[in-house]
Amino acid sequence: MLGKRNGKQTVKLKNPPSIVSAACIVGPKEGQGPLRLYFDAIVEDEMWGEKSWERAESKLMRETFAKILNKGAKVATDVNYVIAGDLLNQCIAANFGLRESGVSFFGVYGACSTMAESMSLGAMLIDGEHADNIVCMTSSHFCSAEKQFRFPLELGSQRPPTAQWTVTGSGGVLLGKDGTGPYVTHVTTGKIVDMGIKDANNMGAAMAPAAVDTILRHFKDTGFTPHEYDLILTGDLGKLGKEICSEMLEKEGYPISDRYDDCGVMIFDWEKQDAHAGGSGCGCSASVFAGFIYQEMVKGNLNNVLFVATGALMSPTSTQQGESIPSIAHAVSIRRSLS
Repeated sequence: MLGKRNGKQTVKLKNPPSIVSAACIVGPKEGQGPLRLYFDAIVEDEMWGEKSWERAESKLMRETFAKILNKGAKVATDVNYVIAGDLLNQCIAANFGLRESGVSFFGVYGACSTMAESMSLGAMLIDGEHADNIVCMTSSHFCSAEKQFRFPLELGSQRPPTAQWTVTGSGGVLLGKDGTGPYVTHVTTGKIVDMGIKDANNMGAAMAPAAVDTILRHFKDTGFTPHEYDLILTGDLGKLGKEICSEMLEKEGYPISDRYDDCGVMIFDWEKQDAHAGGSGCGCSASVFAGFIYQEMVKGNLNNVLFVATGALMSPTSTQQGESIPSIAHAVSIRRSLS
């Protein structure tokens, strides 16, 4: 086991699993953004024919799971595990959305870092020969998240400029021991970082230090430099958080601005769509990765990507009790080819 450890927080996979397929479904606002051609489906309205926003989010998860299997030429019995989670209490979007799948299930909670967390765990399980095929996925929904974490939409509450727009969407990948790539080669598991920020409407500032901590640790553990990657991609720090992350890394001697982007910045059109500081939510990084990033890697336009999804580990209860916002980031190194 220790032979796979690469520094303090990184694992170098000896048998890197392949990303066999990827799929994502998003809501109407996301479908009007610059990445619309990369999404598998765009929902016409947030309810999607269901009686509640929460049921609509479970449907997003269920239908995305079906698309992942279909695109990977698999059926549910081919899959050893599903690793999934979401933002709702007790991860009900994943639990209810996948309860009829018949596949062994690991429910995980990493807030908006859940996509990278599930991919990390799935890749290590396959590398350890505990599974052949694993689906890793997550979701979020603007309306259900606002109701749970902030204010009911009916109140029409004013949103400050630092606030982000929770993405309505679900995305995921099928990892397999056999495949032609892209491959997950390294996993850097993040630590909880808490800088004392308490403003739930400034998630980018709260999560940026966690992203910096994990990216720095990845470079130190592996000996890589930013030039190892065509793209370093954080998950939903938004415009403000992206700037903070870039500035902090440059001060540490790791300038990344020429190859750095953020899913929360990419998913919306800044001139035509009002998303304030950008996108957020589990479905943000999941949709961008499973849509744009995966397809660009398959086409050969991207060869090496460091995917760093970030999450704020808060709850409505902790916010009401005046707690600060602890955050975390997990990094997954993905290569188009192993040669």
